[in-house]
Amino acid sequence: MTLQADSAPVPPPPPDSAATNGISPTAEEAPQPLSPPPPHPTPPPELRVPIWWPEDGNLSMDWVDNLMRCFDWSSRNVPPSELPSVLPVGVFDSLILVASKMLHKEPNCVTVDPFRPSSDDDNTPSAASSVVVVGDVHGQLHDLLFLLQDAGFPSRDRIFVFNGDYVDRGAWGLETFLLLLAWKVFMPHNIYLLRGNHESKYCTSVYGFEKEVMVKYGDKGKHVYRKCLGCFEGLPLASIIAGCVYTAHGGLFRSVTVTPSKRFKGKKNRKINVNHESKILSLGSLEELSKARRSVLDPPWEGPNLIPGDVLWSDPSKNPGLAPNKERGIGLMWGPDCTEEFLKKYQLKVTRRS
Repeated sequence: MTLQADSAPVPPPPPDSAATNGISPTAEEAPQPLSPPPPHPTPPPELRVPIWWPEDGNLSMDWVDNLMRCFDWSSRNVPPSELPSVLPVGVFDSLILVASKMLHKEPNCVTVDPFRPSSDDDNTPSAASSVVVVGDVHGQLHDLLFLLQDAGFPSRDRIFVFNGDYVDRGAWGLETFLLLLAWKVFMPHNIYLLRGNHESKYCTSVYGFEKEVMVKYGDKGKHVYRKCLGCFEGLPLASIIAGCVYTAHGGLFRSVTVTPSKRFKGKKNRKINVNHESKILSLGSLEELSKARRSVLDPPWEGPNLIPGDVLWSDPSKNPGLAPNKERGIGLMWGPDCTEEFLKKYQLKVTRRS
C-alpha cells in the first residue's frame, strides 16, 4: 500500500521528551500565565494632561502649544480608545462650539488680505504677510506638525490657507482637525480653513473618519462625530488671496441662474409652464458663489444648490468648455478657456486647487 503525502505517519517524539517517560514538566517547563500589559507611559512633566479649557474661554499660545505637544505624545504612546483621557469630551465640546460659530460667520468665499495694516491686536496680520497654501492633510498629524514648525506658526506676518480634506485615510483625522480649529480660534485672521470634499457625511462614513471617532470616544463617539459634521458645514468654500489668487478644493463652478418660465395662455384660468431650467452650462459668478447655501452635509448633485458640489468636486480638463463630471457623478469638468474667462472677469492671476 502506498501512503499519500498528506497521510504520512507522525514521527515519534524524541527520547528525552516528557511525553515518552511519563514525567510531568517541571515548573520551568510549564506554560507561564500571560503577564498583564505594561502600564501606559506617564506623560512628560512639561505636558499638561488632561487638556483643560481656559476659564475665560480665550486661547493662548501656551494652550495651543500644549495641545500640539499632547496630541504628538498621545499619538505615539496612548491607545486610540484612551484619547478622552488626554482630551476630555467637555474640552472638545467647548473648542468645537467656539470654532463652529466663528466659521459659520465667514462668507462662502473669504478674502485673504496679506497687506491689511497691522494693529495693536497681535492676531492681526501686518503689512506684506506671507501666505502659505496647504493642500490635503488627510489625518497625517505628524506631517501637519512638521509643516507648522518648518514653515513657521501662524503669526502677524504669516497666514495659512488650508484647502480642505483634513480627515479620512490617516489615523489622526480628529486630532488634525481639532488642532487646526484651535489655531483658527486663537488667530482667526491668520489661518483660514476651507472645506474639502471629504468634509461630508458620505466620505467620512466610507473612508474612515466616522470609525476613527467611534473607536476613540466609544459611547460618546456619535456625539463627537455629529459635532464634527456640524462644524464641517460651516467651513467656507473658497478664498481669494491678495486679490489675485482664487483657491478652492475642487475649482470652478456653474451658473445656477434659473431661466424664467415661459407661460402660454390657453383657455380661461389655464396656464402651462415649460422650460423651467436652462440645460446649457455656463460659468458661475462670484456673486452666485456668495449666495450659495453651503450648510449641507453632502452637497447635492441635482437641484438648484449645485455650486457647493461644483466647488468641492470639479476637475480641470484639457477640453474647452464646461461638462458634467461623469467620472465622479458630481461637479464639473472645466476647460482652459473657462479658467481664462474667470481670471479675466475678476482680474485674477491664477487659480489654485487641491
